[in-house]
This record gives sequence, structure tokens and C-alpha cells, in this order.
Amino acid sequence: MTIADEREEPVMTGWEQAFDDAERAAEAAIEAAQALVSETKKMQKAARVGQIAGIRRSRGALDAALADLRQAVAEAVDAWPFAEDDEERYLEGDYAGELRRTARECGLEIHERDGQLISHPSIVRILPGARAVRVDRKKVSTLRPSHLAGLLLENQKKRSRYNSDRFLEALHTAYSVVCGERTGDMDRGQGPVVKLARIYDVLVLRPGSRREYDKTDFARDLYVLQAHGPHRTRTGARVSFHGTRSASFTFVGPDGQVVNYYGIRFTEAA
Repeated sequence: MTIADEREEPVMTGWEQAFDDAERAAEAAIEAAQALVSETKKMQKAARVGQIAGIRRSRGALDAALADLRQAVAEAVDAWPFAEDDEERYLEGDYAGELRRTARECGLEIHERDGQLISHPSIVRILPGARAVRVDRKKVSTLRPSHLAGLLLENQKKRSRYNSDRFLEALHTAYSVVCGERTGDMDRGQGPVVKLARIYDVLVLRPGSRREYDKTDFARDLYVLQAHGPHRTRTGARVSFHGTRSASFTFVGPDGQVVNYYGIRFTEAA
């Protein structure tokens, strides 16, 4: 084995460090640019009043400031170490792990489930080709792990715009459709347990709906409804959920607990 064979592959810098390096390089270039502007203003002032000695001093200072600026700009240009292919590979691979580690340092837990990241109540989907993530239904292109973790923390503090009343009514309507197809057994009293997979299929009948509202979105809405209500429709029908190990839908709560959903039942008001 040669010495070359024993060399390890270089370890690629994580994105938090890479963004920090790029930010520092940009700050250095700004300082160098400001120094050049400052020296230029000194020459302008000397020329305005006709101070030849001042003009001569500024000429040398301008040359030095310009050289510093060129160096700082070159370093800023080279500060980001990732080629385009490397960026996409990182987003497809190590980015999720770095985001979770960085978020944990900020006091935020992000759980991975079915290839998606869940930071209650937000769902994060990584979009490697777009150099972005989707947080719930909003596309976000600010990918620095610490910044994105901060956005997720803010989402936890915001008042949710989730309309649980409307969601419950939609579930009840879909349940009535499925029960009507099966048995017509939607008289007063307790209805049958219906698979939530059937309910979901009814809710996403419109073309393209599955892309806009996938199974993880549905599971999140079920979790919020179960946890916070309401549990009765406008007509008084009471909802209950049923979960098994073969559940069709799962979600991760704020404490990391996995909640399974299999079926749903409505009990009509007497």
C-alpha cells in the first residue's frame, strides 16, 4: 500500500461553518471597500481645496486600499467551498443530520419520519434541486441550519392559522361519503370505524391535491385536532380516532412520541 492509498478523503465542511466562513469573508470585503471609499474621499477633499500634498498621500493610500480590496474580494469569491453538484448531494444526504444537530443546540428537537423532518407543528421537506426547503406549504431558500432552526422555533411560538373546525367538518363529510358508499349506515347513533386511508382518498380527489397535501400533512392535522379539538361537529357528531400497529398515518408529537392513526368513527348526536 502506498502513502497515497493511506490518505483519507477530505472531510467536507458542514454548511453552518461554510456559511459562517462566507459571511466573515464578505464582512472583510465590505471593510476593505469602505477603506477604499474613505481614502477616495480624502483625495476628493484635498483636490477640492487644492492641497497637493494631500493628493499625493492619497494616491499611495488608494493603491494600498485597492490591493487590499482585490485580495478581500478574491477570498470572498472562494469562501463558499461547495460546487453545485456538492450542494445537491449535501442536501440529499448530510444536511438533514446537520440541521437536526444545530436545532438541538438551539433547544429545538427535529424528528425524522418517513423521509421528512417534523418540528412540531411544522413539517420540513428538503428540495435538493431547488436549493430550498418547504416548511409546511411555504418554500424557504434560507438554508443556514442555525437560521432555519430559528424560523422553526418562531413557528412554535406563533398562533397557528390551522382551522380545526373546518378540518373536522371536512372529515365528517368524507366519512359520510365513505359510509354511504359502503352501508348507508349514517343514521342517528354510532357509525362504523372507517379506515383513514379511505377518508384521505376522498379529501384529495382533486388532481394535484396529493402533492399539495400529502399523508404527513394529513397526519399532522389529525394530531392537532385530536390534541386540541374541537371533537364535535356543528351538528353535534362526536369524532374518535383509532390506531393500530398497521396504522396508515403516523405523526411525531412535540415530545417525540409517535402517534398512529388507522381509523375514524363519528357518533351522531342523539
